[in-house]
Amino acid sequence: MDHTLPHPQTVATKSSLDTAVILTTVGLFGDGPGVLGKREVTPLMKVGGLTVFQRAVLTLQRAGCTHLLVLAGEQEESLRRSVRDDARLTLSIRWMPVREFPLTDPHTWETLSDEIKGPCLLVGPRAMFARSLVERLRQEVRDGETALLVVNQEPRAARGEVRNPVVAWHDGRLTGVAEPAPGLADESRDTDPCAADLLVLPGHLLGMAAASTPGGPPIRSMLERLAPSGRVKVLEARPDVGLWFHQARGHRGAAAAERTLVRSLRGEFEGFVDTYFNRKISAMLTSLFLSLRLSPNAVTLISIAIGLVAAVLFGMGGYAAGIIGALLFQLSAIVDCCDGEVARLTFSESKAGEQLDIMGDNVVHMAIFAGIAWGAYSQPESSADMGIGSWVPLALGGAAVAANGISLWLVTRAKAIRDRGGWRSPDQAARVEFILRNMASRDFSVALLAAALVGLLPWFLWLTAIGANLFWVMLAWVSRLSVRSPLA
Repeated sequence: MDHTLPHPQTVATKSSLDTAVILTTVGLFGDGPGVLGKREVTPLMKVGGLTVFQRAVLTLQRAGCTHLLVLAGEQEESLRRSVRDDARLTLSIRWMPVREFPLTDPHTWETLSDEIKGPCLLVGPRAMFARSLVERLRQEVRDGETALLVVNQEPRAARGEVRNPVVAWHDGRLTGVAEPAPGLADESRDTDPCAADLLVLPGHLLGMAAASTPGGPPIRSMLERLAPSGRVKVLEARPDVGLWFHQARGHRGAAAAERTLVRSLRGEFEGFVDTYFNRKISAMLTSLFLSLRLSPNAVTLISIAIGLVAAVLFGMGGYAAGIIGALLFQLSAIVDCCDGEVARLTFSESKAGEQLDIMGDNVVHMAIFAGIAWGAYSQPESSADMGIGSWVPLALGGAAVAANGISLWLVTRAKAIRDRGGWRSPDQAARVEFILRNMASRDFSVALLAAALVGLLPWFLWLTAIGANLFWVMLAWVSRLSVRSPLA
């Protein structure tokens, strides 16, 4: 029996997609400076508080990639600095200067083929994409003989405007690569299905690129050769299900890409008002906070401060103070959306930040309830108009504050149980999620504003006291665990 070790090149090919190659000087299809295109490639352009390059690296890491090769040009030192001291990065990065590894040189692709034994993900310099899109590509990697091309619907190119080639496919397989032309796209639409700068290639197909026609990146000619054999699978980017892709071309493209990023963000428990009102305004404030380089925790503290000022105004009593307090509380709710947006946009999420956000929200809510109760108590005529004793607002406020505290404990407990997979059944998990998503939201801020406008803040205390206690009772019942459960 032969006990010698196999040559490295004969080791079984890896099937997992954990390696990515980022091009920083030219797109996968030749969209770059000089003779390869008309637009300057700017991987250092900032979008959502990070450069396009930083965002690509961090997204790839979050999606499960562990090895990164960067084909860098004149901006190599700036790119290195942008990630050198970033504590968030744990993946390994190898730098390959294009002066030594020109993209038009077949030897460059031969070198990549020798180094990468399994599938790899090729990423263009302007590519911005969802983590879920890369995760989907990793799931789709099954056959080492098959390439995976992401296709994105892009606005139809104006005359002379640079765009990636239009593609056609059938039954999930690439059938054609061409410039915009009848037959490849529906002429009644305003967009074209274009090849995105996101492509998975098996390692051995990188070697095939070396045999392509010289003069530009060989990806297009390779796809043209592979398409007739059905060896290129197509994955269409779909923003409606979180699989979005965006090319950041120029400052206008960067602004559009940032809007795509913000639209893709949504908190865990959001109601109607958050989705259709607060998020619309918070997007503008988030851009401001990013330009000021404020951390997510700083934004959280701003939200808390605004909410506490609103509580003080409620405590002063009076119609004008109530309206201003309600408006400030609505602003606090909007800013409260921004801290999560800033955290997710800059990959700065943390357990400490999440806890600060949760505690801050509840402190503000309890202060608001206490302020309304004190404002109503300090004006006996309000209680007299309601036909109740002056002590009732304090009792209602106390009940609301106590219920809020119990709810905070129960919500924290429910999240911990969910994270540890401790629910007794999927049905119980679904019921808890339903209650949290539909009742643990900021929608009551609008009801509070309406009550202030019509001068019925004391009556709002009844709604708050009853609703808050009903919430924690329902959550306690639905999230109850069996006595034998180790998580009880």
